[in-house]
Amino acid sequence: MQLPPVPAPDADARRAAVARYAELAVPAGALGRLAELGCWLAEVQGSCPPRPPARPRVVLVAADHGIAAAGVSAYPPGVTARQVRAARENTAPVAVLAPAAGASLRVVDVGIDHRGETDPAPDERYHVRAGSGRIDRADALTEQETERAVAVGRALADEEVDSGADLLVPAALGVGATTPASVLVAALTGAEPVAVVGRGSGIDDETWMRKAAAVRDALRRARPHIRDPLTLVRVAGGVDVAVLTGLLAQAAVRRTPVLLDGVVVGAAALVADRWAPGARRWWVVAQRSSEPAMELAVAHLDLVPLLDLQVRLGDGSAALAAVALLPMAARLLAETATAADSGIAPAAPAEV
Repeated sequence: MQLPPVPAPDADARRAAVARYAELAVPAGALGRLAELGCWLAEVQGSCPPRPPARPRVVLVAADHGIAAAGVSAYPPGVTARQVRAARENTAPVAVLAPAAGASLRVVDVGIDHRGETDPAPDERYHVRAGSGRIDRADALTEQETERAVAVGRALADEEVDSGADLLVPAALGVGATTPASVLVAALTGAEPVAVVGRGSGIDDETWMRKAAAVRDALRRARPHIRDPLTLVRVAGGVDVAVLTGLLAQAAVRRTPVLLDGVVVGAAALVADRWAPGARRWWVVAQRSSEPAMELAVAHLDLVPLLDLQVRLGDGSAALAAVALLPMAARLLAETATAADSGIAPAAPAEV
């Protein structure tokens, strides 16, 4: 599957932002990560000073995972549909927080298993299959399903950008989803299973051991494919990871900044940057994660989290807290007085 080359952010705009910060009436380096964030906004927008994002958009993709049948989650298979219902009814955390952050929320069912459920039929434009395969024993997807899922992700990015979104927050819902995410991170970073398995949905020690065994077995199947990112997703990922991979890559192609949060999104980011080299330059990580796989993914991408909220949800909730920092960073760069204008400048060195 061919992808257009990923453009580089605007280096001239970044240099202008760095020069602008050097002129402000504040001590050198005093604005810390807010200054870095303002420079990133300038380069991804191609403008100095940058604009506060006007239309942040959370794209929450939901899918079931066959590996949930191995008892790797605190929740049983079938809960994903109820989680999606809560998001659509504006009672899930991400739906509660989105308006407070000035963002809108889109929930997309890309792979929920609706058998036995009374929910309306999913939108077939985006629904790829009813759950992914059990990755410790079988492939997650077929080749055709992988291609379609990546295409769905790219289409979602195009739809959002074309409708005016200027900041994307990809997120995921799905029982068992952190298990394939951990497998992909281990495969792409060379880590062992015990180094990537976290507590996910709040699992106990016995469940953690089952999860570690599932990651070990799936990783054995995945490792022969580490040089082919989309094949890796087909073998050991899932519908949601494939969709997020396409969305992240296409957002970079469309010059649209992205806030990353959650281990499923982190795993997709690793895959997307392998498939679309340079895509990482369009991303910022919202928060430090308690999931070891996400910590490894962030380090591998050479990105630095903005916050440390200890939020373990992967639905975009913590990223929404980080959204509030972006207008601040943009306004600091645009509106803070310069030393020349204000007369506020460090004292000249004393003569001896």
